[in-house]
Amino acid sequence: MRRFFAIIRKASWTLFCLASLALILAFVTALPLFQVITLGYLLAVAGHLASGGKLKDALPNLEAAGVIGFGFLTLALASAPTRLLAHWESVAAVIDPGSPDAMRLRYGAIALSAFLTIYLGWAWARGGRLKHYLWPQPKRFFREAWRPSTWSRFADQVWDFVKQLRIPSLFWMGLRGALLTLVWLIPAFVIMGVTRDGDNAADGVIGVLALLLLSFVLLYLPMLQTNFAAQNNWRAMFQWRQIRKDFRYAPWSWAAAMLIGLVLMPIPLYLLKIEATPQEITWLPCLLFVAFMLPARIAEGLALRRCRRQRELAETGEWSPGVWGGRWWFFSRWTVRLVVMPAIVAAYVLVLSVSQYTSWDGVETWVRQHALLVPVPFVSV
Repeated sequence: MRRFFAIIRKASWTLFCLASLALILAFVTALPLFQVITLGYLLAVAGHLASGGKLKDALPNLEAAGVIGFGFLTLALASAPTRLLAHWESVAAVIDPGSPDAMRLRYGAIALSAFLTIYLGWAWARGGRLKHYLWPQPKRFFREAWRPSTWSRFADQVWDFVKQLRIPSLFWMGLRGALLTLVWLIPAFVIMGVTRDGDNAADGVIGVLALLLLSFVLLYLPMLQTNFAAQNNWRAMFQWRQIRKDFRYAPWSWAAAMLIGLVLMPIPLYLLKIEATPQEITWLPCLLFVAFMLPARIAEGLALRRCRRQRELAETGEWSPGVWGGRWWFFSRWTVRLVVMPAIVAAYVLVLSVSQYTSWDGVETWVRQHALLVPVPFVSV
């Protein structure tokens, strides 16, 4: 029974951490410039898996997100009584200005706010876990809270906690990933220019050629991004031949990841781009974009990891498909390459083409692709 409750407690904490992580990434995504941190995080997830990491360790700062989320939750709960007293004080002041009841409510709100500030600060100084909020350890509080060393140690812990988040590293990876992806999306810029200014047959031909080139790029670009994140090297974004070789060893895993990353996850989100959302609630649709694109990046990382493991086994002689397996392998490789992948990319490009007429950002939707760049519906890279 004790083990059962431990499993329930761990599962509940993990789900809370995941929810907190999604909310934090959605909030960061809604901030101009800082949104590349979210892209860097998603690339880091895919890169970790592609380089051989375990799925349970694929989400950096998951525990930290839970601690931050729990801290904000307790702050919201603790501030509720203060806001209630302040509201009652304002109502009493309107009904009877200068009344003793209004003054008592005001002083009560100030005193409660000071008490809860100290209470939460003491809980955070001891680690910010649930047990720290439930029991304040009053003896320890009176013994240590007045000492400057207690709060200087707390400041050092906060700084160490912030450093563990690796925010500059995620920002740098997201910024490089966005810029290098835009290099591959040059055909999309050509399509934008033709759509805006084209008025003759030559422009139409150029637009069709650029569309075909973009479709070819999309066959490999998500995996090139994953390869870049795995190696953390800008040259990896252009290792096209290596990615093609990786594809041969697990074509169905590749196709499944591309189906998730280009069709199942991103396409439904284009419905949210039909009309701009008020700035006050921009983070809410951002939450959906993050929640949808995170599994897509996980799928791409797992697929590339499987491709490379199969390739390594084949090159070392530890795996051989055999006669019948070799025939199935040959059939799968060419079926996915000539039928399945073109169908997936065609579906994505079709929705992308239509979205320039339905999305509020118009033809810029060709480069504002949340499947490849920042997962944000209204402010993109």
